[in-house]
Amino acid sequence: MKFGPVPVAEAVGHVLAHSVQLPTGRLRKGMTLTDGDVAALAGAGFDQITVARLDTGDICENDAAEALARALVPDPKVAGLHLSAPFTGRVNLLADGPGLARIDAAAINRVNHVHPMITVSTVPCWQRMDREGMVATVKIISYAVPGAALAQACEVASGALTLQRPTLTRAGFIETRISGRTEGTVSDKGYRMMQGRLDRLDARLSDPVAVPHRVAPLVQAIAACDHELILILTGSATSDPTDVAPEAVRQAGGEIIHFGMPVDPGNLLFLGRIGAQMVIGLPGSARSPAVSGVDWVLERVICGLKVGPEDIMGMGVGGLLKEIPTRPQPRRPKN
Repeated sequence: MKFGPVPVAEAVGHVLAHSVQLPTGRLRKGMTLTDGDVAALAGAGFDQITVARLDTGDICENDAAEALARALVPDPKVAGLHLSAPFTGRVNLLADGPGLARIDAAAINRVNHVHPMITVSTVPCWQRMDREGMVATVKIISYAVPGAALAQACEVASGALTLQRPTLTRAGFIETRISGRTEGTVSDKGYRMMQGRLDRLDARLSDPVAVPHRVAPLVQAIAACDHELILILTGSATSDPTDVAPEAVRQAGGEIIHFGMPVDPGNLLFLGRIGAQMVIGLPGSARSPAVSGVDWVLERVICGLKVGPEDIMGMGVGGLLKEIPTRPQPRRPKN
């Protein structure tokens, strides 16, 4: 592609580089100039105009953006994504429903290294998406790109984007109550906050169950829950792998996969398993609507992703999240 000024009489068939206001109306940048456009420019006193002239083998911006978007998502229905119509060299890739953005970062990086005018921007991998949320945007920066470069980008882009849809639709909720507080009832706030989190992924909580903050009654409540996911919110912080909630999971026939996480708020979360059931021990930050480590683990489990110690321990970079107002011990206590 060649970019620069040309005599108006030679501009037919080329792409207008900058918008021009004429007495008869506005000629917008990116349009291909016709005989009528050129006549209007000449009539308005223009003797030259800046255009983009496509070389043999160049692909115009909209066609290039659409081709690359379709390479990123070869089968939109299977991927859970749909494409916007191309406009000004851009195509957006949008989520069909709630879920997590699965991004092949290496493939996206390969695409962005092919040619500086060919770009793909995405949300972070595993970011929770709402319906119609933008997972990625393809943008061709110039008015056209070489066909060979586009072909290379499409080849390395193949299947780099999908939406990981929820696979669990319901979870059990158990809360322990410490001595001196009403037993048999749950704190409405914790339950509401967790239901809000599940709502965003089209899942529901079962009716809440409250038990004393002791191992034996918690074991009974766990054994009575037949959902694929059990959420345990303790009335007292779980501060050790042998504390009440983790020990109750073990005595119920399960195991603790991992205790603690390098995400703050969310340090005191634990993840367990009882046969095919997953168990998430919730830290106190679950009572806040603010994003915490709870969200990162819960969303992956609901969407059917395997979560293990390596996954959790790898969440530290970017894991320093916003301070929550209800935090009992703020990171920066007031003097």
